[in-house]
Amino acid sequence: MQQAEDFLQESHILAACLADCEDGEFDRVTQFKGWTVNDVLGHLHFFNAAAEAALQGEAVFDRMMAPAMDALAAGGSILSLQGPWLDGLAGRALLLDWQQGAERLAAASARLDPKMRVKWVGPSMSVLSAMTARQMETWAHGQEIFDLMGIERLEADRIRNIAHLGVLTFGWSFQVRGEPVPHLAPHVVLTAPSGATWSWNEPQDDNRVIGSAVDFARVVTQVRHLADTSLEVSGPVARAWMEQAQCFAGPPVAPPAPGSRYRVIGKGG
Repeated sequence: MQQAEDFLQESHILAACLADCEDGEFDRVTQFKGWTVNDVLGHLHFFNAAAEAALQGEAVFDRMMAPAMDALAAGGSILSLQGPWLDGLAGRALLLDWQQGAERLAAASARLDPKMRVKWVGPSMSVLSAMTARQMETWAHGQEIFDLMGIERLEADRIRNIAHLGVLTFGWSFQVRGEPVPHLAPHVVLTAPSGATWSWNEPQDDNRVIGSAVDFARVVTQVRHLADTSLEVSGPVARAWMEQAQCFAGPPVAPPAPGSRYRVIGKGG
């Protein structure tokens, strides 16, 4: 399953960004809600482990997630879910555990039928969709680490999985806010890192999004505000979508303010 390999490659790219960091650097605060690098890696590690548990069956998943769900029901934050499970794991030890967990998850999912349904925090999903979601989260949360380190991430055409997820969640971006879904989804035309052209939905000059696949992925995952990209947006429906796009599950989340997410200059390569 290509999605399993794409997830693993995304994890390798992020691991390389952190390869030379000392333990103390994992306490640095990113531009994402005050999360530290440790918080980001812990979040990715916890939900990778949850996905691995889901592949083993509902009972295994429920046992792992029960304490976290109890904490969430009691009003805990998303970060509070991972604390007890991580049990103090941080720094380079966390980096190693996260890498090993990503390897296990990719290997386990690659052996399964991509259409097999697995339990999740929200609705169940196919193994293929689960791996696309893990790639998306790794890429999106990885962005705050790359930004903090001042490193421009080397992108590849596997980002198409994330762009496709962004297109598929056009309706969700309105539904999650209790808004009616526009009848006609915008035409989306994106340039891949390789230079290839990808397109979705029927051509419409007055309802479309054109630009780089990387910028589009940044908007739908909410790691950049639309104003901080070079996307060309035509028509009120396309603009309304791009100003609140949300390709991930959960309650509605506002995109970052313009100029609030950026690559730090002079801190890395």
